[in-house]
Amino acid sequence: MTPLAARFAARELRAGVRGFRIFLACLALGVAAIAAAGSTAEAFRQGLASQAREILGGDLSITVQQRRFSPKERAYFASLGRVSVAAANRAMAEAPSGERRLVDLRGIEGDYPLAGKVTLNGAPSLAAALTPDGDAWGAAVEQSLLDRLHLKLGDRFLAGNVPIVARAVLLEEPDRLARGFALGPRVLTRMGALQAGGFLTPGLPFGETVRIALRPGLKPKPTMAAIKKAFPGEAFRIRERDDAAPGVNRVIDQLEYFLGFIGLASLVAGGLGVFGAVSAYLEARKPAIATLKALGAQGALIRDLYLIQIGVLAALGVAIGLAAGAAAPLLLGAIVRDKLPVPALFAVYPWPLAKAAAFGLLSAAAFSLAPLARARATPPASLFRSDLAGALRLGPEIIGAGLAAAGLAALAIVTAPTPLAAGIMIGGVAGAFLLLWALGSGAARAAGRARVAARGPMRIGLANLAGPRSAARTAAPAIGLGVGLLAAVVLIQSSLLAEVTEVAPQTAPALVFTDIPGDRAAEFDAVVRRAFGQPLTRDTYLRVPFLTGRIVKVRGRQVDTKRLVQSERWAYDNDVSLSAIGPEPPNPGITDGGWWPANYAGPPLVALDEDVAGATDLKIGQSVTLSILGRDIDARVAALRKVEFGSFGASFALVISPDALAGAHLHDVAIAKASRPQEQRVIRALAGPFPQVNVISVREQLEAATELFDRVALAVRGAAAVAALAGLLVLAGAIAARARERTREAATLKVLGASRAQILAAYVLEYGAVGAIAGAAGVALGYAAAWPVVVKVFKIHWSVDWAGVGALLAGAAALAAIGGLLAAFQALSKRPAAALRTE
Repeated sequence: MTPLAARFAARELRAGVRGFRIFLACLALGVAAIAAAGSTAEAFRQGLASQAREILGGDLSITVQQRRFSPKERAYFASLGRVSVAAANRAMAEAPSGERRLVDLRGIEGDYPLAGKVTLNGAPSLAAALTPDGDAWGAAVEQSLLDRLHLKLGDRFLAGNVPIVARAVLLEEPDRLARGFALGPRVLTRMGALQAGGFLTPGLPFGETVRIALRPGLKPKPTMAAIKKAFPGEAFRIRERDDAAPGVNRVIDQLEYFLGFIGLASLVAGGLGVFGAVSAYLEARKPAIATLKALGAQGALIRDLYLIQIGVLAALGVAIGLAAGAAAPLLLGAIVRDKLPVPALFAVYPWPLAKAAAFGLLSAAAFSLAPLARARATPPASLFRSDLAGALRLGPEIIGAGLAAAGLAALAIVTAPTPLAAGIMIGGVAGAFLLLWALGSGAARAAGRARVAARGPMRIGLANLAGPRSAARTAAPAIGLGVGLLAAVVLIQSSLLAEVTEVAPQTAPALVFTDIPGDRAAEFDAVVRRAFGQPLTRDTYLRVPFLTGRIVKVRGRQVDTKRLVQSERWAYDNDVSLSAIGPEPPNPGITDGGWWPANYAGPPLVALDEDVAGATDLKIGQSVTLSILGRDIDARVAALRKVEFGSFGASFALVISPDALAGAHLHDVAIAKASRPQEQRVIRALAGPFPQVNVISVREQLEAATELFDRVALAVRGAAAVAALAGLLVLAGAIAARARERTREAATLKVLGASRAQILAAYVLEYGAVGAIAGAAGVALGYAAAWPVVVKVFKIHWSVDWAGVGALLAGAAALAAIGGLLAAFQALSKRPAAALRTE
């Protein structure tokens, strides 16, 4: 770039950025969205990293399921440093009034907590809170349990058959995040309480965890390897402090990419605004460009002159976006810091801002170089004739635009947590953009043919819609892309919400009973039947044995889980719930093979979920080896099932014929459909004869899920609206770019006798049609994007929120029509003589 080009560019920039406001707004909006998403995610990552040891509860965490650690294992762990032990199981808490509530009962021993501290109300320390009161174990409980059971501190209640006194309100545990979701309020007490109540009996669904604060000189990763070597074959789940909350980290990664993708889509949608702003600016500079060319300026000088200006303004737009994106998380932290479920360190982080800046600059280059190439290549004579519509030829600008677009896609894929999914999403946006552009062009041509038969304002509106600078070509793709993203979010949300609020309550059980003693199953059924006041049928009540196990061999060969897709390993590298059922259960969902006879007593047979079978290509008649209750059982596949997890039925991935487990002392689980009064009656009826049985209210869990989903959905819809805002900016840019031409057109129409009302109606029809076309296309694209996510990924029922879809369509048409109305008022604001005198 020559000094002369830089000097000319500086002179033109002194005139201000009047023609580049839309350019700046489009860039700033997309960059701000990407920067805010990245900065917020980084704040959560840094918060997790800064408290990783407290979240895990030490340097290492080792967990086993359905058993306790042996004395040998405990001694080995104690040799590594300071140790704390915790075990947890579900229990029914019962107040003296008879009120009952499922709780997460957790017992501790040793130096708990090794890191961080337990926050309490009502007791000076954790030791004081856990001090017994006669035969009652001391405990710290969550306030929600006190409220539900109408208790106050100092009152007693039963957890199963164990007396407990509530001595403190449990506010916070340092390792709560690492432990995950709880079905009920948390109760923290001594390990002896769980032992006394029989909650730690081998085979019950409890887990015991040892946390270790390593002694000086020991490092987590080598120590993990040493533990695995010392106890080969043990099903330990070992985590170190850098892996304190893996599930949360995955959610943060996915959320960052989703929100960042919306920002990227906003940049792509706003790219038309960038293109239009640059084209309009260069059109306004036609006399200057023509004069420079007539005086001998080369195309390179013209290119450099305006490339410098565009580069400076692009940097300004990116800077505005970075400032807004960096400030947004800081503002969020100031407002909701104390309400966040995950620790966060809100600050300005360079890497998310650098990534957002790269996206913004690449977007500016991809969309602004083409009009620059056209201006550079147009001969002076054409410029003096106000003709800037020369053909594009392959040159440095077009090559640069192509490289920038490729770089934009590559950066999105490289920085995504799952490159394949990112590639699919980028390809989908690019395809949608091209489809919308083609649709807009087709609409313009159709308007040209239809105007022949139209009259009055309709004819004027259709003529404008068919013109070379029609908003159908410029604004419709951007508006459609924004509406498409919003539609996809609304449709996915409506299906998820319908699943939680409508489908699940109809198909799922109302109550789940766990830890039913198998030898007292008939007595349990009788208590439930009396509480319900009606006979128990297979359509409303189902009780089956419950245990856990995993598949260890397929067709006689050991399963190598490393060769399986990560999402399909769950039944092969973890214990999963299974049952032993004789008669065919209701709604078995068999897709291949058949159920065994009710009195079958032959070699073990198994019915598998079809997804589990598909992971290793299992077929009917082939053999599998199951590890159940510490022994391997060889079985033959008799049936493949499509299991609707959470529905009313035998929702187990594995079901084995009962004779294979003859003689084993099993616990049962049961599910029932019940009204609210029946729920309360059965919970009270079970308190005396079956205090150890846990009753889970599915209705309560669904209501809690609905409340949480509503809060998350509102935030996601707000983020998706950013892309729709980018489309509106492009519409504003298209209106602004044609303001002078519209003024001349309106003046001509008035001189020829058109009324003010006719001109207003023509413009409203033109832009309203653009909004309606873009809105309809966007909704169709959103439908196409949302359906596979709902049906194939989430595997739930497809439900359309027609009110939301209608609102999107009406909103797109109305906003575009309002834009046309504003354009008309602006065009009519000048008197015809003054407007035509400038020509």
